[in-house]
Amino acid sequence: MKSNGLGLKTYTILYLVFLYAPIILLPLFAFNDGTIIAFPLRGFTTKWFETMAGDTTLRTALTNSLIVAVTSAVAATVLGIFAARASTRYDFKGKGPIMGLIMLPLVLPDILISLSLLMVLLGVGFTLNLGTVIMGHTLVCTPFAIAILTASFNSLDRSLEEAAYDLGEGKWSTFRLVILPLVTPGIISALLISFTISLDEFIIAFFLAGNQVTLPVYIYSMLRFPKNIPTIMALGTLLVAFSIVLLTLAEYYRRRGIAKTGGKDTGGFL
Repeated sequence: MKSNGLGLKTYTILYLVFLYAPIILLPLFAFNDGTIIAFPLRGFTTKWFETMAGDTTLRTALTNSLIVAVTSAVAATVLGIFAARASTRYDFKGKGPIMGLIMLPLVLPDILISLSLLMVLLGVGFTLNLGTVIMGHTLVCTPFAIAILTASFNSLDRSLEEAAYDLGEGKWSTFRLVILPLVTPGIISALLISFTISLDEFIIAFFLAGNQVTLPVYIYSMLRFPKNIPTIMALGTLLVAFSIVLLTLAEYYRRRGIAKTGGKDTGGFL
């Protein structure tokens, strides 16, 4: 038994090293005074961050990505609220197949979704721009928002809703005054996760952005030029830090929502 435990611990450590070593190497080379990504390191510098800050094309790509991410996150979360509320509170004909269809993007390859959206959007006369990217990202982010919000709605005490009805509140006022405040942590968590997914998404943006470049597409294009790789490392360091902050906030609000409603924690993001 002890040897089995040692083997499992060894496997876990090796797996974590394999998984997180590239992320740990990002800041090392981002602050390295050299254009070649190799050891030994040449010295400490912040010039790659300064180069990144002065790149106007990068700032444009970042602005585009933020517009897409914020809009997609809001749209996906709003749709997620409606879908999660309907699936947890009401029974209707075809509920299972409908919810399965909505959640299908979770298991479909992004390349398939991208090609399908490209053919459909061009077929109906859409011009490829940030708007078409927002459509694609909303489609991908909505299932994640639904999964988070379904847990929030399921953890609600239905007696609170019934008590509001007994006190004379209507369905809309009960939803606005009682239910929404209780699921607010879940809503914030869904917003943050959807924002992170959209900000990092590459394939859909690559197919649907047209001539309006998003940040992941810009990073991909810069990888062809070795002299730009340290700048990309600096950008990657900031993105990793930003993603960790967002995921930490999402997990905080998820746990806060569970504690607020008295539900059971079945596992989260962190």
